[in-house]
Amino acid sequence: MPAAAAIKVMVVDDQTSMRAMIRRALQDFGFKDVRDKPGAVEALSAIRQDRVHLVISDFNMPDMDGLQFLEAVRGDPVIGKTVFIMLTGSSDKEIVQKAAALGVNNYVVKPFAPAALKEKIERVFGELT
Repeated sequence: MPAAAAIKVMVVDDQTSMRAMIRRALQDFGFKDVRDKPGAVEALSAIRQDRVHLVISDFNMPDMDGLQFLEAVRGDPVIGKTVFIMLTGSSDKEIVQKAAALGVNNYVVKPFAPAALKEKIERVFGELT
């Protein structure tokens, strides 16, 4: 069984089209349990109730941005070790440095090819197939 099939994922992005694209890519990589939420507040509540192994989150979202979301996840004793990959439309060094300081596992600059996302996930989990 490919490793991807055993990994539960939460995709968080305020753009419906981006969530759909990421979901499709993850399913193509062999992921079976892919959930998504349009915002960090809803996602945080959902993963506290039903834990996931991987969070893929946009940086730029209303209400709670990706850095605030990452900080909330890392500060939670139950879900604090969840793998977190940040998506950002900018390669702004300040954002990347803040994310690294907060313990992000990896980040992907948008727009990105599915292969780039797979490579970032495999850097954390190892080969998916």
